[in-house]
Amino acid sequence: METGYQKEAGREKQMGSYLNPGSKAFRECLNSRIYVDKTGLIAQMNAILNTQQKFVCISRPRRFGKSMAVSMLAAYYERGGDSAELFDGLAVSQSESYREHLNQYDVLKINMQDFLSATGSMDEMLQLLQSKIIADLKRIYPDYVDGSHLVFVMRDVYAHTQHPFVILIDEWDCLFREYRQDKDAQKKYLDFLRSWLKDKEYVALAYMTGILPIKKYGSHSALNMFTEYSMTNPREMAEFFGFTGTEVEGLCRQFHRSLEEARAWYDGYELVTMEGEVRKTYSMYSPKSVVDAMLSGIYDTYWNQTETYEALKVYIRMNFDGLKDAVVRMLAGERVCINTGTFSNDMTTFQGKDDVLTLLVHLGYLSYRWTDKTVTVPNKEVSQEYVNAISTMDWHEVIRSVESSRRLLEDLWAMDGEAVAAGIDQAHREISILQYNDENSLSCTIHLAFYFAREYYTIVRELPSGKGFADICFIPRKLYGDKPAVVVELKWDKSAAGAIAQIRDRQYVDALKDYRGNLLLAGVNYDKETKSHSCVIERVEKL
Repeated sequence: METGYQKEAGREKQMGSYLNPGSKAFRECLNSRIYVDKTGLIAQMNAILNTQQKFVCISRPRRFGKSMAVSMLAAYYERGGDSAELFDGLAVSQSESYREHLNQYDVLKINMQDFLSATGSMDEMLQLLQSKIIADLKRIYPDYVDGSHLVFVMRDVYAHTQHPFVILIDEWDCLFREYRQDKDAQKKYLDFLRSWLKDKEYVALAYMTGILPIKKYGSHSALNMFTEYSMTNPREMAEFFGFTGTEVEGLCRQFHRSLEEARAWYDGYELVTMEGEVRKTYSMYSPKSVVDAMLSGIYDTYWNQTETYEALKVYIRMNFDGLKDAVVRMLAGERVCINTGTFSNDMTTFQGKDDVLTLLVHLGYLSYRWTDKTVTVPNKEVSQEYVNAISTMDWHEVIRSVESSRRLLEDLWAMDGEAVAAGIDQAHREISILQYNDENSLSCTIHLAFYFAREYYTIVRELPSGKGFADICFIPRKLYGDKPAVVVELKWDKSAAGAIAQIRDRQYVDALKDYRGNLLLAGVNYDKETKSHSCVIERVEKL
């Protein structure tokens, strides 16, 4: 009996729109000026093919390389072609499983957004999806396809060919973003995926990508056979989505760009995995931003351009106790503890501020640190998105503090202690939502008051130096070497002069000895009686 593959023997295989669609998308990635090898993901997938762990759901923010990975897997696994030329020089070619699984599977590659955009209801979408896949199967296996029910058609094809399917679903969660309030449609969609994939012998691997983890309903999920690898628990998939610090360092060398600037603008996503008994932490960058910065030489807000700040604005202005306080603290550079366990994995069901903050982690607006279960704004690029959103909201006191921070920094450079103290007083008054009763809250006020300093400085809290830790250090990045380094010591109901004395006595300046002659010491004190700040600024001359 002749199949579509046999008919095409001796020339390029017959391709479908969804069944074994070819390698063009991955070839374009390889042909690009910047390609970062993520084929180690293939070896991870090979290890779970045809096992009970063959169901994988990857959730990452937009533009973190999810679609590229889908195209890569399709090019590697699909039958009827020879992809060795693409992969022989890449990392996966060194793995033991490389040749065993190369071009051995019928691949279904589906982008759910295409079907959602082309239809007006869930029933229409599922009907169109099935009809298109079945049409592809019939084109290549005309003698085995009979009927209009996808599950039975794929079961029949597998029964005759004994070639299981690798099913790749990109944008799997787009329905939960487009049909946010339609619970019936969401359940129908999940039930379809469950009936199509779960306990089916024809599935060698089911691999889904999206922004959100799998939606929870009550105490169970319709897709509970999937293992999820998310921004809050990436495990062994951590290094394959986004660019690692090592990869960005290599790109900066290749394109002669500043690694220090790349870190300030785009670093900050901290993903933790285990290698044996050793915990490993990856610093992850948005590929979109890094690529644009490397090619243009201009560090700017690139990832943000893929979605309006209005999306962020919707969430941070929600009326949950403590949410505004948390956002302000994170904007000032602090970390905030959250509980991610109550999040329902959708964009509408929120029980409190922790659920909102967890969603922002999955969307890429916050970075989650697994070791202490805290979140923060990851980098300068994302921080600007918060400022954009807040500037159009009724958080007038916060945006005034941010806008005033430029002048405050100039006052610091001019060594005008009275003006700096007055500026901090203003910031304190305007962000009165923060409890103000110790040096920690004073530190938060200082960081927000000096928000604009991030334009030029790497800001380090509690920098080890001399006989202790300097409270705050402003270290100028190389592009801004003309700016003075600054050591700030904070006091609560003591004296600003005493703060300066402590900096000198405990030799905090040792960590910044290279900046002497261009180094400022700032002592800041808050007086509980007068409810005002004082500031003393001195310059450290060269020895």
